[in-house]
Amino acid sequence: MKKPKEFWDKAAPRYARSPVRDEPTYQRKLAVTQGYFRPDWQVLEFGCGTGSTAIHHAPHIQHILATDISGRMLEIAEQKARDAGITNIRFQQGTLDSLDLAGERFDAVLGLNILHLLEDVEATVCRVRDALKPGGIFVSSSALIADLKLHWRLLIPTMQRLGLAPT
Repeated sequence: MKKPKEFWDKAAPRYARSPVRDEPTYQRKLAVTQGYFRPDWQVLEFGCGTGSTAIHHAPHIQHILATDISGRMLEIAEQKARDAGITNIRFQQGTLDSLDLAGERFDAVLGLNILHLLEDVEATVCRVRDALKPGGIFVSSSALIADLKLHWRLLIPTMQRLGLAPT
């Protein structure tokens, strides 16, 4: 079994090339999320992958701290931000557990397509709460394994053992 960092580092180039599966839904999620934002907001995104969502949101807020476990994902994200001329994103490698936020608080925390990959979702939500300013928002969307078709629920553990899915 590959550890999550190793899995995502290896998968990063392929992940970066893959199109969004449902572009209309993705665009709708971006628009709904941006409807909450204010120009002076500070945002944290954990599990940012190759930075696409952070780059889309950056023009609508003051600053975003975008984090991911994979250094390779972040290299791609940084290049994409440079290519787009986006300067108000700081990319940082790490997990929500390992980040040293040094008392930083955020107006919004984004955890998109990540909760289903975490071992302790309840602890993660508690860390998110602690990272939010009073009145701040947590935006999340995530696949629910229990809602997957039976063959995927049975196949995922095998894929994980073979290093074809993150653990």
